[in-house]
Formats: sequence, C-alpha cells, structure tokens
Amino acid sequence: MLFPRLLLCLLAWALCGSGKPTERKERVVREAPLSAREHDDAQSFDYDHDAFLGAEEAKSFDQLTPEESKERLGKIVGKIDEDGDGFVTVEELKAWIKFAQKRWIYEDVERQWKGHDLNEDGLVSWEEYKNATYGYIL
Repeated sequence: MLFPRLLLCLLAWALCGSGKPTERKERVVREAPLSAREHDDAQSFDYDHDAFLGAEEAKSFDQLTPEESKERLGKIVGKIDEDGDGFVTVEELKAWIKFAQKRWIYEDVERQWKGHDLNEDGLVSWEEYKNATYGYIL
C-alpha cells in the first residue's frame, strides 16, 4: 500500500517539476540604451560619442578634423560644467547625457509631427495620420 502512494507522489512531483516555464521573464524595467551602437571600447568609442553628444550631433563630429573636434568639445565641456569650477563631476556628466538624449527625442518627435501634419496647420487629423502612416490617399 505504501509503494503505490510513494510512486504516485513521485509521479506527481515529476510532472509538476517538468511543467515549469523555461522562459525567464525579466522583472527589471530597463531604460532605453544611450546608443544603438555596440558598447565595446576596445573596438571604438562610437557608443560613448552617441551617449555624450546625441546621435545627430555625433554624426556631425565624425566629419570634423581632430582640431575642430577638440575645439567644439571644449565648448561643450563649458556647458556641462554647471557650477563653473573648471571640472566636470559625475553628476554633471550624467545630467548632460540625459539632456542630450532628451534633446534627441524631442527633435525626433518634432520631425515625426511635421511628417504627419500634411496641411501644416499644427494639428494632426486622423486622415493625415492614416495617410502618413499607412499611405492612404486623402
């Protein structure tokens, strides 16, 4: 009598144990990455440039000579140094990176809005949205 119960318990345990989901769900909500580029400083500093300058500004820096780039970065460092002590703290750098990313987002939203506002009245109607998004003819 004890053996069938033990066998039944082992079978139930095995079935329950194998029914666990194998996919692990992430509980932590992560912020969007600072750049679409891979972060590998051994290969290049493109990720850091995007994070520091914003994607659009980083593209313009790619076209500059090293001297021009150094001069423009010097001007930017002056903007980052909020307390004007001649040094950039970690907090000032974090604030700058957040500012650069938000600026890029707002500029992207503005471009998107202009692309949807076909009659340029400052409003996006459902018809304009459908046309810009799905290609319907007004």
